[in-house]
Amino acid sequence: MSATLNWPELNAPVRYLKGIGPARAEVLGRVGVVSILDLLYYFPRTYQDRTQFRLISTLRDGEMATILGSIRRISETRPRRGLHLLKVLISDGKGQIEAVWFNQPYLKKQFTPGADLILSGRVSRRFGPIQLTAPDWELVDEDNDSLHSGRIVPIYPLTTGLTQRALRRKMKEIVDQIAPQVPEFLPTYLVVTQGLLPLPIALRQIHFPDLQDGLEKARKRFLFEELFLLQLGFARRWKERKSQKGISFRTEGDLVQRFLSELPFILTDGQQQSLQEIEQDMHSSRPMNRLLQGEVGSGKTVLAAYAMLVAVQNGYQAALMAPTEILAGQHYLVLQQLFRNLPIQLALLTAGRKGAQRVRLRQDLEDGSIQILIGTHALLEEGVNFRRLGLVVIDEQHKFGVMQRKILKEKAENPDVLVLTATPIPRSLALTLYGDFDLSTIRGLPANRQPITTYLVSSERKTEVYQFIRREVQTGRQVYIVCPRIESKEGEDEKGEAAAATKLKEELQQDVFPEFHLGLLHGRMTTTDKDQVMADFKDNQIQILVSTTVIEVGIDVANATLIAILDADRFGLAQLHQLRGRVGRGCYKSYCVLMANPKSEEAMQRLDVMVRSNDGFVISSEDLKIRGPGEFFGTLQHGAFQLRFADLFDPTTYAVLDQCRQIAFDLAQRSPSEWRQFPLLEKMLQRRFPFGAQRVEVS
Repeated sequence: MSATLNWPELNAPVRYLKGIGPARAEVLGRVGVVSILDLLYYFPRTYQDRTQFRLISTLRDGEMATILGSIRRISETRPRRGLHLLKVLISDGKGQIEAVWFNQPYLKKQFTPGADLILSGRVSRRFGPIQLTAPDWELVDEDNDSLHSGRIVPIYPLTTGLTQRALRRKMKEIVDQIAPQVPEFLPTYLVVTQGLLPLPIALRQIHFPDLQDGLEKARKRFLFEELFLLQLGFARRWKERKSQKGISFRTEGDLVQRFLSELPFILTDGQQQSLQEIEQDMHSSRPMNRLLQGEVGSGKTVLAAYAMLVAVQNGYQAALMAPTEILAGQHYLVLQQLFRNLPIQLALLTAGRKGAQRVRLRQDLEDGSIQILIGTHALLEEGVNFRRLGLVVIDEQHKFGVMQRKILKEKAENPDVLVLTATPIPRSLALTLYGDFDLSTIRGLPANRQPITTYLVSSERKTEVYQFIRREVQTGRQVYIVCPRIESKEGEDEKGEAAAATKLKEELQQDVFPEFHLGLLHGRMTTTDKDQVMADFKDNQIQILVSTTVIEVGIDVANATLIAILDADRFGLAQLHQLRGRVGRGCYKSYCVLMANPKSEEAMQRLDVMVRSNDGFVISSEDLKIRGPGEFFGTLQHGAFQLRFADLFDPTTYAVLDQCRQIAFDLAQRSPSEWRQFPLLEKMLQRRFPFGAQRVEVS
């Protein structure tokens, strides 16, 4: 290899490295390491400071610590079905500590009484003997290798066929041999002005730091790098879209003025601000690409309706895509009501609409008779062709894949795109997830809305909850009862939940509420049956609606004032907040009752947040803290990445994110000739955007 590696050499298969070979390359491939560059960027997931070990007798509850001791005893217990505990008693001569692993019986084979062990984890003194729960561990062999002790030691993510010590040795060889030859891809002016370590030095320090200071400087470099590349990818996409010729809509006219004047309420300041931003985008000749986020019930649908009217007024069609038939049907009913006095032709297309009705709808869409089409994934089908599509509205867009959104947009030439989400997120998250969108946020709720009072009660108090439900219905109000979430085999959740909801409805109707009319709603019902149930509930023909989570979004019944969620600890925090948003949509005092016996600290945290706050932004932030960025992103957007270094709770990360965004968008505006000065930056951008790897945590 040359003194400085070129791009093809960096991207050469890892199996060609000395000491790797086909077998190890296959194992590394399971963790996403294919090329030499992949291996260099296979960063440690945490570190252990082995310059000195802590004495067990000095450990305090809740702290992270690394110890060295000998195995005294190994034991196994099964306190209940489905739970296996492996306990290993460790002594350092001054004290003893118990290492505990859950449901990992295979680890027992790794441990032998008398063997020396290094462990690192969080200390707990709350349950009898002092413990380390699921700690990182490593057996100490007799070679006393300085690579594994007496220093800050990297701990790598592993898979079957990889051991910590063997991988660490191999990584040390490769980093020493190859890192000095890796070319810097960031522009020199950025490395200098931002005070960043050059890439070869940063790679060495992130894998095998000399001191804590070296590790922190390496983390600073890679934090900047990941946020900069992320924002540069967004900036390039943003520039590409802004260079496209879009539709310049005329935003004034009789249709939109009649719509606004006939609304039965006055738009809030937050709604007015977002409306102006949407108008400016639609008036521009560049395609709109705007994310409209707002609390449950904040008025996003009204603003989307206005945007669709603007498109129709200019002779174009609009499409609204929702993730479920229930939600699509609700949008259809709401828009029918909003446009009841306007000459607008609406249609609804879902998988449940078949036969001659479906054929006629496609014909009317293609000849332009249908001006606004609401639907589910069915909008993406071949044969669903628009005459002149000008606006695409996507509701709860994180539930759609990238390709699905792309297919709908390609049914027109550069249409405006308005994305709605009722999962409001902090600005730092919005810039990270939706960096190429312009962002509008509706703050506040309509004036007649009241905060929802949320209670957490144990499942044993269900008789009291049923009495509460009875009192609400007797006053003329309506109630939702949400069935527990079913954990079953893949593809069988909906079937199991439908059966559970059916059984619960029958029991409640017969034994608890025989004097009321109960309804049932679940995902396996036909579209016609779902529509009829919702129509009856809206008309108060059904007083109590027993349902699965199909009511999570889009259901708007102002007379419903109480929602009882059974086994609420089985639901995620964002989903609980969405379910709670089904009530409090009118002028009546409303309640949410969470019935649960939480068995974990995380479940208790989620329920506690629900009781304390009605604010969707607070709830999203707390959800992120509880679950961590990787899992949180997974629920927000299909194909989303995990951040390696960015801590979205740290104000310094916000500052770096804003700085990277400014630099990236400025750089994206440069001419092609200027961009040719940074060939490796272009290649790295193509390789690393979006990301998908581990975060670095330092203990």
